[in-house]
Parts: sequence; C-alpha cells; structure tokens
Amino acid sequence: MEQFYDSIVIGGGPAGLTAAIYLARAKYRVLVIEKEKIGGQITITSEVVNYPGTLRTDGKRLTENMRRQAEYFGAEFKLAEVKSAKLDKDIKSIVTDKGTFKALGVVIATGASPRKIGFQGEMEFRGRGVAYCATCDGEFFTGKDVFVIGGGFAAAEEAVFLTKYAKRVRVIVREEAFTCASSVAEEVLAHPDIEVHFEAEIKEAGGDGRLEYAVFEEKGRTWKYEPEDKEGFGIFVFAGYEPASSLFRGQLELTEGGYLVTDINQKTSLDGVYGAGDICVKNLRQVVTAVSDGAVAATSLEKHISAMYEKLHLKKQEVKMNKDALEEDNSVHSVKSQSGEDEEEGFLSSAVKRQLMPVLEKLEKSITLEFCLDDSGISREVEGFANEMDGLSPKIRCTFRRKGEAEGQDEKIMYPAIRLLGEDEQYLGTSFHGVPGGHEFNSFVIALYNAAGPGQSIAPETLERIRQIREKHHIEVVVSLSCTMCPELVMAVQRIAIESDVITADIYDMAHFPELKDRYQIMSVPCMIVDEKNVHFGKKGIDEVLGLL
Repeated sequence: MEQFYDSIVIGGGPAGLTAAIYLARAKYRVLVIEKEKIGGQITITSEVVNYPGTLRTDGKRLTENMRRQAEYFGAEFKLAEVKSAKLDKDIKSIVTDKGTFKALGVVIATGASPRKIGFQGEMEFRGRGVAYCATCDGEFFTGKDVFVIGGGFAAAEEAVFLTKYAKRVRVIVREEAFTCASSVAEEVLAHPDIEVHFEAEIKEAGGDGRLEYAVFEEKGRTWKYEPEDKEGFGIFVFAGYEPASSLFRGQLELTEGGYLVTDINQKTSLDGVYGAGDICVKNLRQVVTAVSDGAVAATSLEKHISAMYEKLHLKKQEVKMNKDALEEDNSVHSVKSQSGEDEEEGFLSSAVKRQLMPVLEKLEKSITLEFCLDDSGISREVEGFANEMDGLSPKIRCTFRRKGEAEGQDEKIMYPAIRLLGEDEQYLGTSFHGVPGGHEFNSFVIALYNAAGPGQSIAPETLERIRQIREKHHIEVVVSLSCTMCPELVMAVQRIAIESDVITADIYDMAHFPELKDRYQIMSVPCMIVDEKNVHFGKKGIDEVLGLL
C-alpha cells in the first residue's frame, strides 16, 4: 500500500524532528520515518547543558519535547526501516519494511553511528569489555578501571560521565590535545578521577574469554595494562562516527567518507532532496547545529513543495493539529498533591493511557497477560503494573500465577515474568521479566499489537523465512531500560517468537537478573543468547536475527 505526503523526513533525531516541526507548522503533510527510537543518538546523553535556553536537561527529554511539538503541528511518525529510495523524480518514493511512501520532497537526517577503530581484539571482546555507549553500559564497570579511546567531544563528555561508576578513567588521545571545545577539555583535565594520555593509541585487547589486558603505544613506547584484582576493566571507544548514507550512494553526491554534500540551503545534488544533521559535511556535530540544519532544510523544501504543487496541479490537503500531543506523556512521572508533596501517579500516566487507546482499540483478538509472581520486591512492582494494565481494554485479560501454584512448571519460568497467552490460553512464545518501563514499554505494547491486533506490516519473504524454521530455538535477550539500542532487538525477537511455532523468547531487565550477566559474561547490552550458548551483542533487526538462527 502506498501513502502520499508532501514531505518525508528520514530520521527521528534532533535534525529530523526540527525539520518536521517547521514543515508541519507550514501546514504540509509530514511523515517522519525512524528505524529505531525517536530522538537519535542524543537520547543516550544523560546531561545536556549547552543547548541555548535550556539550563540543564537530558537528551531523551529534549527530543521527546521536540517530537511532541512536531505532533502538535500535525506531523506523523512511523517506526520502519528504509530499504530503498528513488529520489530522482518529481515524486520521491521511499520503500520500507512497513510499506512504500511517496512525497514531493525528502529531508535526509539519518545521522551517524559510532565508528569502530579496528584494533586487535575489538570485535572479539565487544560486549565483554569493549563498549561504545557509556549510558547503556557504564554501570557494568562500577568500581573498575576504564579506558576511553578518543579525543573529541563525545570522548571527553563520556569520560566525565563514566567517573560516576569507574574507579579510574584513563583517556587515550592520538593527538597532542583534545579536538573538542576547550571548556569541555578543561573539565576532563581538571577531574581528579581522570588521567589523560596524549599521543597515544590502543593496539591490542586480549584475554581468555573476557577482557584481561590491553596494549598501548604512547610517544614511541609500548606499555601493557592488566588489572591488579583480575576483576576486569572496560574500554569505551569514541572515535567519531560513520554516516548512515549507504542507501543514497549512487544517487546523491557524497564525500569519500560517506558524508552528504549539501549547499548553504541544505540542498543535496538532487532537486527536492535536502540533508540535515550529522550525515552532512560540517565542522561541528552538536544538537544546536542539527536543529539549525533541520530548520534550514525544511524552509528550503517548503519552496520546492510549493513549486511542485503548481507544476503538478495538485490541491493542498488540510493538515490537522494534534493538541493532545503537548500533554505530558512520560510512562512514569510524579504529580503534586494538594499538600505540595510529590505523589507517584503510577507506572502509566493518564496521558499514556489516553495515547494507548487508539492502539488497544485495534486489537482484534483476546490476549491474556499471565503475571508470574514470587515474593520478591520486583514481583510486587510487576503486580502493580498488572493492576494498571487490567481494564485498559476488553481484549486484555490479566491473570496471576504465584510461584509454587503450578506443580511441575515453576522450573521452566524465571520469576517474575509477564507471559503472553493467546485466545486459547496457549503460550505465544514470549515473556518479559521485570517491569517493561523506559525504552521497553513501546516494545511491550507493540508485542501486544502484533499478537492480538493486525500487527505491524512485515515483508512476505521475511514472514516466510520465520515460518520455514523447523528446529526449536530458545532466545534470551538481556536489556537495560535506559538503552536506546535494545528495543529494536527486543521487537525483532518478540515478533519472530509470536509468528513461529518453534521459537520462544524471554526478555530480561538486566537490573533484576544479575545471574545472567555472570553466566554469559555480559558487559554490554543488548545481549542475545541463542539456545543458552551462542552469545551475540548489539542491536539487530528481524532479518539479522533470522540470519543468526
């Protein structure tokens, strides 16, 4: 099914969100397509203090406000992976795993992802000591030594952040000085728990199954680090980014490094196609420059769209504002009581419940959420979550199983668990262990939608691949609720389990199941374990997971 818009924004980070705000406010029909999580890379930043007019916030909150603002003006959002794009015609065509979408103009704001350095052992120990996201993985290294590789803004910022957990942070910088703003560099240099090594680089990381040593070269001499307590250490790589531009190679002008070439108006080498944010050639990659790019790209695209209306004799369609979008919609937040004290509204705010209604109303079949509980504190939290889910939809039924009540079955369940059961009370193959809050709440709701609703669209060939699997597999996914890279893998694995008769999937909140961390030597999330032996780290889509099966 094809859907037509005035403009399509590919990428839901600050640049794409700003473009959506400007285009929607100009009364154009806007679709924002984002592969993973609205907000982009900045959502993993715990503290933003240099965005004009905002004294202190975090990346998630900042971009959430941008998203709500875009929705308020009428922008639409879709989580989908772009498979191909045809951009050389008056009508642009964007093919995704959720359908084909067409528009008069496109803003490309796909950003960039962390760059791998290529030192010996980097990929071997990824997830077992080598990491790329301090927010996601910093807690794993509490009380341990940590090395930060890089001399740019991200390296400096994350080095300071990691002091919250690490015993000692050492920053390894290839150049003679930091390449970021002096104010940021000075904070690192002055920090009592940070040690900086200039004109240095990592050469090797090694160990027997887990990271045990690292070799560095510094000003012509080689030295080796081994932790005294043998409890391990961490290496966080912040060596720049690789632009997400492979889809556009051969259609748009790119630099040798893959960055999108744009003019002063953010126009690319094709009419009606504009670039914004970290994918573009630019000297400074910050939120403030990303939103500037998005604003310029959108206002430039407005003129192009207007010209296309005249050329193609199109009639402009009305764009309706969504005033509910500006209401608070955090999944957990506090409210003021009459006495002025903070009171918890609960796991689901009233705004979230209202936003859930359009999704829950689309459920076509009954589904049972079986809450498996024991006497632990986290089970009490899960029971509270159950009480809030109960009654949200006539299609959702909540039942409870206490540990010890089902003879012979307890050994098969790791408590607490939320198990999805179909209309016939048969297990649908997927469970969540813990309270699905944070970034995983959307994943949980989408699992319900896929199991009991029309479901997200999926390529027929992908669905056929799932149903052709004959060998039984059990998949465990260990996540952190603060990790922006986990939901894509969680949704992929849940969808496979729901569609397959032989695949089962258990999702675990790492904070409540430390035994899994020790069993599989997990030092990074997301972590996927297949059949209790094959361990894989990093975000993955459905096709990638199927490839591993």
